[in-house]
Amino acid sequence: MLLWAGVAVVVLVVAVVTVSRLKPAAPPVDRSTIWPDTVKRGPMVRQVRGSTGSLVPREDRLRLIPAETEATVTRILVLPGAQVQPSTIIMDLANPQLDQEALNASLALKAAESDYHNTQVKLQSDLMTQKSGAATVTADYSQAKLQAQTDKALFELGVISGLTYNVSKNKADELTTRNKLEDDRLAMNEKVIASQLAVQQTLVDQARALYQLKQQQIAALHVTAGISGVLVDLPHQVGEHVAPGITLAKVVQPDQLKASLKIAETQARDIQIGQPAAIDTHNGVIPGRVQRIDPAVQNGTVTVDVELTGSLPPGARPDLSVDGTIDLERMTDVLYVGRPALGNENSTLSLFRVDPDGKGATRVSVKVGRASVNSIQVLDGLKEGDTVILSDMSRYDNVDRIRLE
Repeated sequence: MLLWAGVAVVVLVVAVVTVSRLKPAAPPVDRSTIWPDTVKRGPMVRQVRGSTGSLVPREDRLRLIPAETEATVTRILVLPGAQVQPSTIIMDLANPQLDQEALNASLALKAAESDYHNTQVKLQSDLMTQKSGAATVTADYSQAKLQAQTDKALFELGVISGLTYNVSKNKADELTTRNKLEDDRLAMNEKVIASQLAVQQTLVDQARALYQLKQQQIAALHVTAGISGVLVDLPHQVGEHVAPGITLAKVVQPDQLKASLKIAETQARDIQIGQPAAIDTHNGVIPGRVQRIDPAVQNGTVTVDVELTGSLPPGARPDLSVDGTIDLERMTDVLYVGRPALGNENSTLSLFRVDPDGKGATRVSVKVGRASVNSIQVLDGLKEGDTVILSDMSRYDNVDRIRLE
């Protein structure tokens, strides 16, 4: 009996040791809950996705209408959502003080014009008087010159004395000088007249500019759309007082939009101006290209504006939520697979590779390179044709093998 008891103890110890050294059984995993993908070789397009974005009006197709003066809203003729033309009156404003200022500016312009004409008449009258005096001097000069020439001939013939000839010659010389002085003074006065009229014309121009400004401000009290489009914002009510510079209305052209995407700052480093993009409006995909990259980071994202190069689908309008992808690079002849749920580019991932018979999967270490939205480059650890599980398998981190059922 003791012998058999000893044998039983030994067998029990061996069994316990053997069981303790056995690896735990591979846990079962429902095949329908996993997301597998096959490793492929070929071209891969690197992309980044902006999952939060919207359609916004292009700056050159948007008009914000500011108030030019202080005024009160007296009438609203068009409500947001209405189609408008450049001459469509959106609202009427009133400013009695501006009406008085416009009247004063009109009277000031008329007074300036009257002063100009009065000054012009006076200066022209003075100039005519001076020209008349100059003409008299010229006539005297011509007569004295002729007399001097006659006396010279008579003196040479001995008809008159030298004294008589010298008197006429001196008078001709004197009138020659006076005639030149009158000509110079006349030319100078004409320049003075031009300068004085220019001063008066400046006063007229100033008065006219003020009058035109007041007329423009009065015309602006009838607020017009300015462009063809849709009135999208009208933040005022009848009776409301508005200050100069405040926005009265916003008009956009709904067929002239761009996409504004929010890209995670970690993915935005490779984005460049001009890269192709695709904007998903959830009612169609519009091709486009990167137009602007915001230099600032806000809440962990970078704003990227995409110019739309295709036609807008039905229902596209400002502030519509959209998604978008931007093509960063087209890689040729690379080994790639779908992007795993967990894992970043240029790192080493731990993935489950499905067995050839499809009944189980074994954990392998995979070195990956550059990544796209839905795919990632495989550098080492997998070969073409391998099937790996891309879904989140973190609950099986403590096992190296699973059983697929």
